[in-house]
Amino acid sequence: MKINKLGSFLLLALTILVGCKQEQGEKTETPSEEVITEEVEVMGKEVAYQTDSTTMRGYIAWNANAGEKRPGILVIHEWWGHNDYTRQRADMLAELGYVAFAVDMYGDGQQAEHPDEAGKFAGMVMQNMDEARARFNAALEVLKNNENVDPEKIAAIGYCFGGSVALTMANTGADLDAVAAFHSGINLPVGPSADLKAKVLVCNGAKDPMIAAEDVAAFTGAMDSVGADYKYVSYENAMHSFTSKAADSLGQKFQMPMAYDAEAAEKSWQELQALLKEVF
Repeated sequence: MKINKLGSFLLLALTILVGCKQEQGEKTETPSEEVITEEVEVMGKEVAYQTDSTTMRGYIAWNANAGEKRPGILVIHEWWGHNDYTRQRADMLAELGYVAFAVDMYGDGQQAEHPDEAGKFAGMVMQNMDEARARFNAALEVLKNNENVDPEKIAAIGYCFGGSVALTMANTGADLDAVAAFHSGINLPVGPSADLKAKVLVCNGAKDPMIAAEDVAAFTGAMDSVGADYKYVSYENAMHSFTSKAADSLGQKFQMPMAYDAEAAEKSWQELQALLKEVF
């Protein structure tokens, strides 16, 4: 009787062991899922567009292998004007899968050769809000009407002067899902109100003498007062123009407090990617 019980127990154990091995064998035979990676082929072309009074010359970049309409991103230049740096950022966004339009806020593709000239160009835009909105909206329409763009998914980013423009346009109620500003002025001609629809990211340098502590307090206070969805990041050792590799030479040439900071540049780019993934 004891032998029979033992035999039954061994038989049961053997059956369980064989069953487990069969299950394991079946699992290893299951083919793994194939991962399909989209090949990126960035294309770019110049685009001329107009307001009633001005012809602008921009640059649009996209991934030629994208199989569906993608979110569109406006890229607004520094106070130097629409230059290669602005186009480079557009190409970088295209590599991430967006359609990016590097805009021209000065008209005729004008670029400044000296800070005094840059200041005049920037001032003419920011002191004439009707014209600034007209130029911004003209670029917005170009982007929305592009065949590769989902017009319901639009953001704007800007550097220095361009960051101020992006933030100001968002404050006026521009139809944007997100706005990001880098080493940007925040003492804006139009403050935030209930018209602000976009989620906002501002990345500035803590050592940027062009960004006063009282301006930061005023900016964040105003954003809080209207319940804005925003994030303000201050990089401890970063100065003005910290995302631009040309900042060192320009700073030395014109005796201006600006410098490239690789760490802050990379961190702010990661912040932008996180923002875009969240809203799109």
